[in-house]
Amino acid sequence: MDSRAESTADGAIVVPQMDAIVLDRFGGVDELSPRRIPLPEIGDDDVLVWVEFAGVASWDAVEREGDYDDAFGVASAFPYVLGWDAAGTVAAVGRNVTRFDVGERVYAATMPVRRGGFYAAYGVVEAEFVARVPDRMPTEQAGAMAWDALTALSGLDLLGLRPNETLMVFGASGGVGHMAVQLARHSGIRVLAVASGGDGVALARRLGADDAIDGRKVDVLAAALEFAPGGLDAALVTVGGETAERSLRAIKSSGRIAWPNGVLPVPVTPPGATVSYYDGDRSRTATDRLNAIIEASSFEVHVARTFPMERVKDAHRALNDHYVGKLALKVG
Repeated sequence: MDSRAESTADGAIVVPQMDAIVLDRFGGVDELSPRRIPLPEIGDDDVLVWVEFAGVASWDAVEREGDYDDAFGVASAFPYVLGWDAAGTVAAVGRNVTRFDVGERVYAATMPVRRGGFYAAYGVVEAEFVARVPDRMPTEQAGAMAWDALTALSGLDLLGLRPNETLMVFGASGGVGHMAVQLARHSGIRVLAVASGGDGVALARRLGADDAIDGRKVDVLAAALEFAPGGLDAALVTVGGETAERSLRAIKSSGRIAWPNGVLPVPVTPPGATVSYYDGDRSRTATDRLNAIIEASSFEVHVARTFPMERVKDAHRALNDHYVGKLALKVG
């Protein structure tokens, strides 16, 4: 019998239900639909999170269309629940979990294909990938943060820059990019932010970039060589394409380029510097470091728009609009 199930007085078996947004098949925005589904089962090493806010990201749309089907070596099962990031409160813990108490504010990064994502009232995640929300951070920001911030942090770790070395963040007004700007500045790295639109440039400057330019309007290669006449020490690329590829010529041949897996298209012609493709680290070690930086700095997650759960289709349509920072769902 399912460990979540309860018996009624007449002996009927009832599995607790929750509200969720589900897919019954992969496809367009209209495949997203509200549904009552069973509460996820909690394993011994798990945390059940009551979801207050969930992040909405470009990869959600890619996943919705079925592009991740079988990508992680696990068959997709329907109804399928999207949502890689969330924040809320601990609703229950598995028997081996001693580090969290019910009612604590937490955020988490998950992989929906395995056990369902966070477009739901509750999400279950291994405790290793759950962290307390820093006291100074609003839950809404924490809900849209985890994968982007951890991807930014992992990229900076890979680059290993010292204070006063130079970094180009390409896509600096997006989710990963605007967090990378702040994490790099916290480490004393000089940042050239290549953003999108006047609002993106303004955001990058406000968050501490030493210089910020609109990649759609400015010759990025020329601006980069003006910023670092001898060549840039490194780049973190969060948006692929022709402009990004051309801009990488500004990196010293001895420099380094961090390129998160999933950022497409990858360069057609390899740049002179070494490109490292990588995944974000979502372990407890990584979230402990991220939290220490948040507590010691003015780090913020810029949430451009928050949609109520019943407007999830509008949130997915908005992924195709110009916006800076992140989009979020108000779930709980």
